[in-house]
Amino acid sequence: MVRFVKSVAASFWATAAVVIVVSAIAIAIAVQAFGLRATGGIGLYFVIWWIALFAVLPFGVRGQHETGEVVRGSEPGAPSYPALREKAVWNTFLSSVILLLVAGLLPLSGL
Repeated sequence: MVRFVKSVAASFWATAAVVIVVSAIAIAIAVQAFGLRATGGIGLYFVIWWIALFAVLPFGVRGQHETGEVVRGSEPGAPSYPALREKAVWNTFLSSVILLLVAGLLPLSGL
């Protein structure tokens, strides 16, 4: 799975395609299986995706001072390689699972 994510993240268009397709599949499953409206599924997924992104962003980040490659004029704590495309793909997979869990468990809570 790690190799797949790295190969997809090598291209912007492949990353965008995976994010869109996986998101659409997760939303479609939530709408069909759990009776959400399409707009509700999209809205819930959007919120989950952005919240999860802030949890995923710090994973694996090494600062420039840690790698010893500080670019002149930049903050030494700035990431040397942020891997944003890889994180977008991982975040999409994570958000899809969270969406299905929330859509499946929320009706059981009585809300």
